[in-house]
Amino acid sequence: MPGQGEVLLEVRAAGVDMGVWHLLTGKPYLLRFIGFGFRGPKSPVPGRDVAGVVREIGPGATGFAVGDEVFGTCDGSFAEYAVAPVSRLARKPEGVSFTEAAALPISGGTALQGLRGVQPGQRVLVLGAGGGVGSFGVQIAKALGAHVTGVCSTRKVELVRSLGADEVFDYTVEDFTGTYDLILDCGGARPLSRLRGATNERGRIVLVGAETGGSITGGFQKSLGSLLLNPFSSRKFVPLMSTERADVFDELRVLVEAGSLKAAVGKVFPLSEALDAVDHVYSRRSVGKTVVTI
Repeated sequence: MPGQGEVLLEVRAAGVDMGVWHLLTGKPYLLRFIGFGFRGPKSPVPGRDVAGVVREIGPGATGFAVGDEVFGTCDGSFAEYAVAPVSRLARKPEGVSFTEAAALPISGGTALQGLRGVQPGQRVLVLGAGGGVGSFGVQIAKALGAHVTGVCSTRKVELVRSLGADEVFDYTVEDFTGTYDLILDCGGARPLSRLRGATNERGRIVLVGAETGGSITGGFQKSLGSLLLNPFSSRKFVPLMSTERADVFDELRVLVEAGSLKAAVGKVFPLSEALDAVDHVYSRRSVGKTVVTI
């Protein structure tokens, strides 16, 4: 039942990202100590990205009516029905499917917030350009007028090119070259010294996340270490803590309806195979976004 400021959704699709795996497994263990559940997941049903239809309005929930098609985030989107706060929902973009809409919120919102301040003509490097956040990052940077270079594996090169990247490096063949005004690091594998050396004077390195750390802190130690370097350089590291808000999702809707952004959906799983979808993302086999349909 929807509570104060919430609506009941009939879920049509749910996006999958590495965050789902982290919350299911409780790894890195640091997550357990910061409030996501010590002995088990705080939310018993996995999934956060959601797209669906409003079926019931809770007390104090405004802005939506029964029958509205929406997308955003909630707790427990791998289900037929879910409760979502209206503060984390926006109207589904016109002309896109629920599957495409469910791929947008977390990954698209993260890319959008990581690229704040990019100016036309600047050079932007996207590491992990063929993944969820990276595929949106390439498109958003292009929409902002930047010259975009993407870095990805061999089987994702064509996707990244199709998203509008001006240059694409296949890291299995050669590493990227050049210097950039902003680096959106969605891969996390390169050392901080390499990233700083590839950044222009007064440039920024936005650290989205890393899957290369140990089971205790995961990739968090890289972000913490970057802050220690900031006082000694004009090139700044920015550990990104993105937020899930209706206004961010509404910005994504505008970009989609303007034709500047599309969800690069790779593989789609039915709800009965939701854990296979999580495993697919964890194994790094996904190209673009993976989605569960209900």
